[in-house]
Amino acid sequence: MSNGEHRRGLRVVVIGGGVGGLCLAQGLRKSGVHVEVYERDPAVRGRNQGYRLHISPEGEDALRECLPAPVCDLLVATANSRYGYGMACYDEQLTPGWSPEIDDPRAGSPDKVDAVDRVTLRHVLLAGLDDAVRFGKRFTHFTRRPGHGVTAYFADGSATEADVLVAADGANSVLRSQCGITSTPRDLGVRTVFGRIPMTQSLRRAVPKVLQDRFTWVIGSDGHKLGLMPMVFRTRPAAAAARSPVAHAFDDADDYFMSVFSMHRTVLGIPDEEFLGMSGARLWQLVQERTASWHPALRTVLRHADVPETFPVAVRATVPVEPWPVGEVVPLGDAAHAMPPSGGVGANTAVRDAAALTRALLAVDRGEREIADAVGEYQTGMVASATAAVAMSLRVAKWSLRTIDFDESVLTASQ
Repeated sequence: MSNGEHRRGLRVVVIGGGVGGLCLAQGLRKSGVHVEVYERDPAVRGRNQGYRLHISPEGEDALRECLPAPVCDLLVATANSRYGYGMACYDEQLTPGWSPEIDDPRAGSPDKVDAVDRVTLRHVLLAGLDDAVRFGKRFTHFTRRPGHGVTAYFADGSATEADVLVAADGANSVLRSQCGITSTPRDLGVRTVFGRIPMTQSLRRAVPKVLQDRFTWVIGSDGHKLGLMPMVFRTRPAAAAARSPVAHAFDDADDYFMSVFSMHRTVLGIPDEEFLGMSGARLWQLVQERTASWHPALRTVLRHADVPETFPVAVRATVPVEPWPVGEVVPLGDAAHAMPPSGGVGANTAVRDAAALTRALLAVDRGEREIADAVGEYQTGMVASATAAVAMSLRVAKWSLRTIDFDESVLTASQ
């Protein structure tokens, strides 16, 4: 098949250039399937969506499956270089608490990819796709073509045809309702302040090493929770890109902590309109006020925040995860299964979707399967794995915050 004989010439259009959509594009391009990606953001870093991403063994396997060797090398080069391993849990005075045991078969591997910077990962996933990705393209709707296929339309008046249209446009998916899915991600009542804290030499000297070398979870007695996650690059992103045969120029970045400060809205006590409209400075003032009695080492870390990079989020989840009507429009990632960040598996689930969908569409392109058959099997697996991931994330959120808004009977019924 390597010479292209007996291929159907499948044309795949992906709406959304986030982690899942770009991973799918890499997998399809690597497999010789025509793919185009349309992203509403004007550039790689169009809006704040977070910073550090945990990559599970399954997520790493999916990335390695989809990425060609030079892009995979770039992924490894820019991944997190961890001093320690696992997770540590404390109360607000840094008294050690119960910490879950995490069995990771990659422990000790010199080229493991267990955490990445979100913006850098997006750069990595764009490597070699310059001719396939269109930025500044806001999708509006689609129509079905006579016979088979769809036409996708954009706000600028342009349109494109596809045999398969992939909805990778996130939790606020425009495609979801157009495919007859009326449910939307549920508000869990959790309000979160995401922040970025540069890991300067002075900060490294000032705080205990135990806070620097692993994921630290601080569960306050007053209903507030703080996650601190170190991101220490193996190679600075700009330097790694300069050495790569496939990369364009990357936004550079220094080592940092990602901070995730969460509470239930009843603990927050501020109307959503006010909270979600707060500036970075006001958000960080709020964090400092709420942690005024916490351990000095934690307050030292928080004082070093990159204030303009701080933003608020109302956390949502898709419960239950539903299959979409089987056909030429296929869901991927948060469009089908948004989940809280507490489980650290949202991006992993998206890239696992991408690897599975790559395999399914490659079989269609080779003439081995029909679209409905391949997509139906993909969705069955996607719903099962995503349901488990959402359930785990919700349970972690409830364990750490004690109160979240969801009916556990709905979760049980969906499994």
